[in-house]
Amino acid sequence: MPIIALLLLLLLVLFLTAFRYTLKVTRIRDIPPWRRYLPLALLLIATAASLQRAVDNPEVANMIAFPLNIAAVGLSLREIRNYQARTTTSQPA
Repeated sequence: MPIIALLLLLLLVLFLTAFRYTLKVTRIRDIPPWRRYLPLALLLIATAASLQRAVDNPEVANMIAFPLNIAAVGLSLREIRNYQARTTTSQPA
């Protein structure tokens, strides 16, 4: 029983971390709106696909959820790093 609780806690922490990064991207005003909201949309679609397991439809969740989660986190980190690179190079020395 404690192993299941630790696993659920780990999954919750990973989801909240991904959610935090996607929200951070939505606050960047220097990029077009579609690029701001794409990671958040991917994360929400992945969450909806994961919820398909609750209604006995695990095929959708197995095919879609994990790749969309990875794509959402990857896009978020790329946008954040690009933004940080732009802001540090545009400031006068």
